[in-house]
Amino acid sequence: MEVNFPHARCAISIEHFGTRNGLPFAEDRYYISNRVDDTQSPAQWVSAIRGHWAGVENRLHWRKDACLREDHTRSRNPNIVGALALLRNALFAIHQPHLKNYGGLNGFTEAVAADVFFSYRLITRPL
Repeated sequence: MEVNFPHARCAISIEHFGTRNGLPFAEDRYYISNRVDDTQSPAQWVSAIRGHWAGVENRLHWRKDACLREDHTRSRNPNIVGALALLRNALFAIHQPHLKNYGGLNGFTEAVAADVFFSYRLITRPL
């Protein structure tokens, strides 16, 4: 199978079995990787994929949803959704050095919302 992604070296298909609403199902899931497919066993591929998605869900998505209510975005316009995701990611990057001062992302978000000058200083300061 040819994969039209930069740096992609292989495509992986995994058949997934489970239950939804008490009914069994089977579905194919597809992944792309920059690793060569013959360098890992099937069990190693499954472990790498599970580890990647667990990290995404636990370190990023949960924080974006719990603190910034990302899943409550009403817009279906891809430009708006993309712009909001970019702003949320920027907020995470800006937030990191200030974590101790505000006690977490929620406190930092409230401080940014409450002080327009603070917000402006954050985005205009030299890196």
